[in-house]
Amino acid sequence: MNAVEPAASSGLIVQFLGSGDAIGSGGRLPTSISVRASAGHVLLDCGPAAVPAMIRHGVDPGTVDAVVLTHLHGDHFAGIPFLVLHAQFRRRERPLLIAGPVGVEDRVLQTMELLFPGSVQAQRRFELRFSEHAAGLPATVGPAEVTAFEVVHPSGAPAYALRLRVGSRILAYTGDGAWSENVVDVARGADLLIAEAYTFDKPIKFHLDYATLERNWPRLECRRLILTHMSDDMLARRHEAMAEPADDGLLLSL
Repeated sequence: MNAVEPAASSGLIVQFLGSGDAIGSGGRLPTSISVRASAGHVLLDCGPAAVPAMIRHGVDPGTVDAVVLTHLHGDHFAGIPFLVLHAQFRRRERPLLIAGPVGVEDRVLQTMELLFPGSVQAQRRFELRFSEHAAGLPATVGPAEVTAFEVVHPSGAPAYALRLRVGSRILAYTGDGAWSENVVDVARGADLLIAEAYTFDKPIKFHLDYATLERNWPRLECRRLILTHMSDDMLARRHEAMAEPADDGLLLSL
């Protein structure tokens, strides 16, 4: 178990709760990344196994202040009903904020009701709040200032890459999506860029491959690059990559 220590006032603790794709290539869990600072705790995406992954790695799900979603595919947001249920059973009292693309509230509530009928109307001690990204406009989400950059990845709503500023640290995350100039913008000056590398060099529509990242590496201007959301194709060639591949449970201090 990798217990997470509190972050220093100027630092971040980043942990990959899940680094897999939608079909669990390599036995990896679906996407979710824990970002902790002394000021609070944010999840970047919340895949369906996010809650047991947190418990496995010694992270209390009750400490999550906000979930920030890149897009509305199930492998990136379907853990929210379980996070809400955990909070309800543990008698949480602090509000929980879900920030995501337009329509995020309806999509989450519909999913909650589908998975746990009656859960939307259930009595809770805490308020479940929602906010929608406005592309290019910084917004306060829990302890972070979050700026969303639109990318191409159809999911029934706009999809975004995300840039988080927490204290003096900047974390960038591509989410899922084809290469665009917005990837350069979200990465610029980041202490860490977490980037999808779905395949090694095979173009897949609406996804980002490692070869494209490598060609554009000098333009990204980030201090560190870690790859995630890897298919079997990428996993088979991960050791050919100059960038560091993530694994479930990988723990970083920034």
